[in-house]
Amino acid sequence: MRAMVLAAGLGTRLRPLTYEITKPMVPVLDRPVMEHIVDLLARHGFNEVIANLHYFPDSIREYFGERISYRFEEELLGTAGGVRACAEFFGDEPFVVISGDALTDIDLTAFAARHREAGGVATLAVKEVPDTREYGVVLHDSDGRITGFQEKPTPAEALSNLGNCGIYMFDPKIFDYFPPEPFVDWANDVFPVLLENDVPFHIHEVREYWNDVGSLAELRQGTFDALRGELHLEIEGELHSPGVTVAEGTTLSADSEIEGPAWIGHDVTIGAGVRLMGPVVIGDGVRIGDGAQLRSSIVFPGTEVAAEAILIGAIAGHGGILQSMRRRG
Repeated sequence: MRAMVLAAGLGTRLRPLTYEITKPMVPVLDRPVMEHIVDLLARHGFNEVIANLHYFPDSIREYFGERISYRFEEELLGTAGGVRACAEFFGDEPFVVISGDALTDIDLTAFAARHREAGGVATLAVKEVPDTREYGVVLHDSDGRITGFQEKPTPAEALSNLGNCGIYMFDPKIFDYFPPEPFVDWANDVFPVLLENDVPFHIHEVREYWNDVGSLAELRQGTFDALRGELHLEIEGELHSPGVTVAEGTTLSADSEIEGPAWIGHDVTIGAGVRLMGPVVIGDGVRIGDGAQLRSSIVFPGTEVAAEAILIGAIAGHGGILQSMRRRG
C-alpha cells in the first residue's frame, strides 16, 4: 500500500522553532514527529511513501534518505494540490494521506478496512474534540456518509463534535473532482464538489490518540502525553527508575534528582546537583549545567542549559537541533 506525508507547510504557529527547522522535523521524544508517522505507516504495511517538500526540503531529504520518495513544490500547491502532483506515484490503488505533523497512533489497518467496506471515493478520519472552535467539524448521516462541514463553529452553533483529523483514504477517482487550478484545498475546493455532485464519502471515527502538533501548546501536550503512555510510540531507552527512561550513552550524576515521568536521550551530560521534575524530556546530546532545575519542560537535542538555570514549563532549543538528531533504525 502507498501513502503520502504532507510535509511542505511553513508551520507558522510553531514559530520561532520553525524559523530554524521545518515543522515535520520538530522532535518529539527521541525522533522527529514525521519519523513517528513514517514508522506508523510501515507498521501497517504502507511501505511506499512519498512526501511533498517546500520549506527546508534538504533537511527532510538528508534525514530520511532513500527510505521515502519526494516531490519538491517550488510554489505551494495547497493541501490537495500537492497530492494531485503525486498522482502517478499512487497508481490505480487506494492510498492514504497524512500530515507530517500528526502525532497519532491511529489504527491505519482498520482505517483502510473502513474505506473498503464503505465503498466511497474518500474516507476521512474524525475524532471527538473538546472545543469545536479549534477544528473543522464533519457532519454525517447514520451510515457515516458525510453530509456537510462546519469551519470552527462555536459549541452553541456546532452540529457535530467530530473534528477533521486531516488523515484521508482516497480512491484515485478523487482527482476527477479537482478544479483545473494548480493550488487546491480539500476543504474549500474538493469536498464541496463531492457534496454538490452527491458523490459518496464517509467518516472513520478514531478512538486512538491524535494531536496535530499545530501550536507550541499542542507540541508540549502531545510530547507529555507520549511520555505518560497515553500515546503509543516506539522509543529508545532503558527504564532507569519508575517513570524514568534513559537512552544509551547517558550517565546520570550520582547526586542528581529525577522525578518521572522523564525521558533522557542519547549522550546527555547532566551536571552535579541537577533536579528534573517531570514531565521532562531531554533530547540527544543535551548538556545540563551543575545545579540546574527543570520542571514540566522540553529540551531539544544539542541544547546547553546553563548551570543554576531554572526552567519551568519551557521549550528550550537552539539552531543546531537537526545536527543533533540521530536517524533511527
